[in-house]
Amino acid sequence: MVSGSVQSSGGRALLRSSRKTVAVSSASPKQPESPFPVWLRASAPFALLNKLYALPLCLVWLVCLPSPAAQEAQSPDLLKSGLHKVDATVMARPPMPQLSWEQRGDIYMARKMYRDAIDAYRRAPATPVMLNKIGIAFQQMSRMDLAKKYYEQALRLDHEYAEAINNLGTVYYAERSYKKAIVYYKRSLKYSGPTACMYANLGAAYFGRHDYKRASDNYEKAFNLDPDVLDRRDLFGTRIQEHTSTDLAAFHFYLAKTYARRGANDRALTYLRKALEEGLKDRKKLPEVPEFQVLKQEPRFQELLAENPRPL
Repeated sequence: MVSGSVQSSGGRALLRSSRKTVAVSSASPKQPESPFPVWLRASAPFALLNKLYALPLCLVWLVCLPSPAAQEAQSPDLLKSGLHKVDATVMARPPMPQLSWEQRGDIYMARKMYRDAIDAYRRAPATPVMLNKIGIAFQQMSRMDLAKKYYEQALRLDHEYAEAINNLGTVYYAERSYKKAIVYYKRSLKYSGPTACMYANLGAAYFGRHDYKRASDNYEKAFNLDPDVLDRRDLFGTRIQEHTSTDLAAFHFYLAKTYARRGANDRALTYLRKALEEGLKDRKKLPEVPEFQVLKQEPRFQELLAENPRPL
């Protein structure tokens, strides 16, 4: 009985000690092992270092972060250093040059914002060039009456201004007054000298009057000065070049023959396709056209005839 009570009391003591051990171990988790050796950790300076090692890294970062007052004190030094060199360079750039009203108007013309271009040109001094540009803007808006008005105002200031004379001729051309257009085109050539654009306009006016011989002569002169004259279109310059005709099929067919006669086969085929797409008649007679005798030997010409594009 005594031994039993001793054993039972000893078991209870052991149970209590184990519970305390579990409580102590659960209350105080195991500290991470320091990477420093034991003999080094025993010294007083490294004891403090060992405690700091266990602290979270964020606390160390907060200690190292300078105060707002220190940051303000360092800002002039930072500007002097290379950290803010980019900002200082941007601040040191000279201001952008301010555009003139004429330049603003040219930009609006390039964007086809014709009303804004007119407003900009009107703010500039009323020179012949500026009045001429206002007329071009109105002509792009199909306001031929106002375009004519400003071209005439430009000519009153300078009656030898070739660009305004040419542009006035394009107004008469648009109104199908080909005879008047020819008069102005010739007058423009008198003051400007040989110009591909004006020869092309003169050729178009003669074509409108069905004077194909003179039309051909003027187109030849235009092509000699600039082979790409018909591919150019300047909407914000000082001179207008006509690209329209009352009969586009016949006009492009005529240009195809002109290019073929000059040996420019690529352009000849391009304009021949345009003529077919615009409803050119008598297509079966194309191989018999004298200007196409060399061109018809090319496979692209045969393919175009075989394709026979329908009118768009």
